[in-house]
Amino acid sequence: MGKSYGLIEITGVTAAVDALDIMCKAAEVTLATWERKLGGRLVTIIVEGDVAAVTAAVEAAAHAIKPLVASGV
Repeated sequence: MGKSYGLIEITGVTAAVDALDIMCKAAEVTLATWERKLGGRLVTIIVEGDVAAVTAAVEAAAHAIKPLVASGV
């Protein structure tokens, strides 16, 4: 299987940690990196894993966390 990266961009560090928790529990993914932008108001979480796992994790977080700024696989 190939390795894939997925991302969630969300407002606030607390919401980002919640999104990461949902993503890791939904599928077999690991945290690749994260970064804060605009003084911590926007947080990007990037996870890695198999293509199907990353897709499932990003979709799970996108449906559970609102308002979401951006997501992608």
